[in-house]
Amino acid sequence: MISKFDHRILLFQGGGALGAYQAGVYEGLAEAGMTPNWVVGISIGAVNSALIAGNPPERRVERLRAFWDLVSSYAPLSVPAWLDPIRPALNLLSAGTVATFGIQGFFVPRALSPFFAQDGSPDALSFYDIAPLKRTLEELVDFDLINRHEMRLSLGAVNVRTSASVYFDNQRSYIGPDHVLASGALPPGFSPVTIDGESYWDGSVLSNSPLWYVFDTEARLRSAFVLAVDLFNPQGELPRNLDQVLERAMDIQYASKRRYTNDRIREVAELFAALRRVLSKLPPELNDDPDVQKLAPFTRDRDVTLIHLLNQHRSVSSRTKFYEFSRATVNEAWAAGLNDVRHYVAKVGSTPPTAELGLGVCVYEFPSTFPFN
Repeated sequence: MISKFDHRILLFQGGGALGAYQAGVYEGLAEAGMTPNWVVGISIGAVNSALIAGNPPERRVERLRAFWDLVSSYAPLSVPAWLDPIRPALNLLSAGTVATFGIQGFFVPRALSPFFAQDGSPDALSFYDIAPLKRTLEELVDFDLINRHEMRLSLGAVNVRTSASVYFDNQRSYIGPDHVLASGALPPGFSPVTIDGESYWDGSVLSNSPLWYVFDTEARLRSAFVLAVDLFNPQGELPRNLDQVLERAMDIQYASKRRYTNDRIREVAELFAALRRVLSKLPPELNDDPDVQKLAPFTRDRDVTLIHLLNQHRSVSSRTKFYEFSRATVNEAWAAGLNDVRHYVAKVGSTPPTAELGLGVCVYEFPSTFPFN
């Protein structure tokens, strides 16, 4: 059980409508008594993270459901099985509706096209106005609770001017609705959000994986259970048409860079192991040296379990999958996340790790049939 870990961390990528899968994952974790004490999100992952951190445990699933029911209310009907042959066409129609009219409680088209707006104005910077999402967040999220630090919350964005990755973290500063909006301000759909004089875009513009924020911020992380929910498939078939080209490019761009991440964690672990060997060779009289004491915590063994949970649910397979918010698709993605948690996470204790990266960091990838990369 993950309660033995000091840090129980849930990582949510950006992915638009695919974020319903994350909501199902959280429900599965709550059902199993495996709730996190730190949530890190980017874009739609930031919205889900705020809904979790900004509500008491008994209301989190309810609030997640309220949000996803709201944003899928434009197409609330289920799709009977006999319509499966034309489901792709229905999904494209649904996505087209979103692109044309927006989504209740999320975003609406701007009254003036950006091509005719005055340079520098909000209308000139994006196609949609995200003000409805701010009102939805104010209704569904208790930001006072977030800023009482009962659960750690970190939201990824990128500084438009400097291109620097920025994480708004309630352990360091106040978090309000604008911080969530900034994390989800994906251009050119949405305008940058200005906070304390700086403008921010969606964190996925720079990197859609929040994993390195955790390891960079907590370099001495000793006891942690980390569940990274991967919405985009890093491996896929060669495209056969333009729609598949655009979808595959999207998957590659936004997928978690697992091979790079794991290699970097391994390199850092090897450096810390080398540092431990060097410190062990020092004479005992140097043990109290301030520099030695500062370095020593980095050399201790860890107990870190890192799980990559890959979303293989594909009711929508096209370039429009991140903005196809119909109720049928949302419910299917939610159910897939819930079922995957029930099926895979329970196996962690009895399944050998996919990789051991050193200093007690073990990596698991689910489904286990997915090639480690």
